[in-house]
Amino acid sequence: MTQQCTVQQSVFGRLPDGRDAALLTLKNDQGMSVQLTNYGGIVTSLRCPDKTGASDDVVLGYDNLQSYLDSSPFLGALIGRVGNRIAQGRFQLDGQEYQLACNENQRHHLHGGDQGFDKVLWEFETRQTAAGAEVHLRYISADGEEGYPGELTVEVIYRLTADNRLDIEYYAVTTQPTLVNLTHHSYFNLAGKGNVLQHQLEIAASHYTPVDSDLIPTGEVAPVAKTPFDFTEARAVGEGLEKQGEQLRFAGGYDHNFVLDKSAADSFSQAARVYEPGSGRVLTLHTTEPGVQFYSGNFLDGTLTGKGRSFDRHSGFCLEPQHFPDAPNQPGFPAIVLRPGEEYRSRTCFGFSVES
Repeated sequence: MTQQCTVQQSVFGRLPDGRDAALLTLKNDQGMSVQLTNYGGIVTSLRCPDKTGASDDVVLGYDNLQSYLDSSPFLGALIGRVGNRIAQGRFQLDGQEYQLACNENQRHHLHGGDQGFDKVLWEFETRQTAAGAEVHLRYISADGEEGYPGELTVEVIYRLTADNRLDIEYYAVTTQPTLVNLTHHSYFNLAGKGNVLQHQLEIAASHYTPVDSDLIPTGEVAPVAKTPFDFTEARAVGEGLEKQGEQLRFAGGYDHNFVLDKSAADSFSQAARVYEPGSGRVLTLHTTEPGVQFYSGNFLDGTLTGKGRSFDRHSGFCLEPQHFPDAPNQPGFPAIVLRPGEEYRSRTCFGFSVES
């Protein structure tokens, strides 16, 4: 019998300007479902079975649009034009200096600025294909939006497959040289409750990029060996958090870019694997990106609540496939410049399974 993946549409809420945001629900026959909205490309819910077949929501999120409008630390969002940080919001491109919004502590540019791609309403269409149930998002970012040069046309495909994968494909073209570094910012908790300290994490990275006290990379690419950043073999997230050192102190935990070990620069390969012993759930991340930001939910403090739970410290973790933070100001990092006539392409896959 052919396995089916379906997509349904409803209204999620209304924006202050009167436009409606949609809620798109993707389902497959294996008990997995993904809900996302075209406001910010946000994944609001991701339910998958545990080793007993019981289903839980394994991402942090809200039940309604207004909560995302009021306050959201990028929960489940699509991030752009440039994910992560740009020091002092400044960069030079082809001899011209650009100033972006400094929306992190009024010092640095973070995740696209005051109104990044996580805060815009995307055009969308749904499809049911042989590959799975799909939502196609499209947004045209105007020349000068958030300080970035060039009109950028972006298309993102979210796809739920029959074998419990959430595929995300990104495409972009520009009218002028500009910067692009798109990513996804779900906070995962494979237990569906509590904290993530006992999650067993493995990252395919023998190096990482240390940061200063403002979480801006120093430019160094440092080995993880004999440091709390060594996840080349699976170990509990909380084990490293118990270690001392300025890198963990600067971030209050993990909020660092890991340099993935790649056979080729843009190869689609496994970046990380996470196992939650209680539920048996396994998350496997593949990406074409050269890095992945691991964030251990350090700044969650219990003041935000959603779907019947409070978002306490370490109640979720993020694995954000990306080019490296502050890339335009770090000549040793892979470039994130996109020019007219080129196409930005990136692919990420979050796969879910269970182990007894």
